[in-house]
Amino acid sequence: MNGRNSEHFRGWEYLLFAAAAVFTLLLSVCVGSVSIPFKTTVSVIWKAVCGQPQPAGTAPAILLTSRLPRVLAVMLVGASLSLCGGAMQGLLKNPLADGSTLGVSSGASLGAVIAIAFGITIPSLPFAGTVVMAMVFAFCSLLIILGLAYKLDFSLSTNTIILIGVIFSMFASSVMSIVITFSGEKLRSITFWTMGSLQGTSYANVLVLLAALILFGGVILLHARELNAFAVGEENARHVGVNVRRVKLIILIAVSGLIGVCVSIGGTIGFVGLVTPHMVRLLVGPNHKRLLPASLFGGGIFLMLSDLIARILLNPKELPIGVVTSIIGAVAFVYIYGSSRKGR
Repeated sequence: MNGRNSEHFRGWEYLLFAAAAVFTLLLSVCVGSVSIPFKTTVSVIWKAVCGQPQPAGTAPAILLTSRLPRVLAVMLVGASLSLCGGAMQGLLKNPLADGSTLGVSSGASLGAVIAIAFGITIPSLPFAGTVVMAMVFAFCSLLIILGLAYKLDFSLSTNTIILIGVIFSMFASSVMSIVITFSGEKLRSITFWTMGSLQGTSYANVLVLLAALILFGGVILLHARELNAFAVGEENARHVGVNVRRVKLIILIAVSGLIGVCVSIGGTIGFVGLVTPHMVRLLVGPNHKRLLPASLFGGGIFLMLSDLIARILLNPKELPIGVVTSIIGAVAFVYIYGSSRKGR
């Protein structure tokens, strides 16, 4: 892609990524157990946006009630996880980092599993109990991890945070296993949820994901310049006037909040935040002012295609989306890692 050294996305680059995302969204909406013609799909969605009456038939119900909210949620989750992964890789200067590196994903998963297992809900908002529990546990996990890292290393070095995060992930996984053991009739839904699934997603879920992406994702995007400095090294960041500890805490909190919301709604979906920023980096380069916006689009496209495969591969049965992303992500990561080694 030309203009790799420019700081910000150019207009035509936004248009290119946006067009790819819209085409993938429409493809994902019209293809499924019941395929609907592309022209009909566009017409139904356009009439819904304009508030016009829909034609008779089952197509509007299938598209607007079931598929569209699901695909929108998938796109937002993919964009959020990819953005978090790109930010974590720059912040920790570690190509293997993503949102799960901190252990925050494990903490959020634990909170969501507890909510599902014990039926914790909020009146009039049934899904909100899982969202709130996941976010609370995500933030509590972050506080525990940073607190322990601070006790061991006042400077909050990257290696210390990663080490504490890995240890905490193991602990959270153990507690989760205990909760699942006593979950009784909720075992099947919890097991399917832990493999990642956005089946049955509503427009309310979409609004929650969109609000979280605007709030927390906006904070991450505003710190692209600081992430460029971190990618070179923390000492370099200090030399150029970055308040290392403050910026690190802000980004970690934003990543934790965004992951907490994604995990509560979509379950555990691996490899999106790890692989997608690497693939996007090959197109737009390492500058976070270009990499982070591109990661948003790339993550949304990647997860929509993965969800499409999960829905049609074993039709009429449906695979958990986390299974598909893990298989694709593992193969892609091996290829990317091998290519980088050859390049060196």
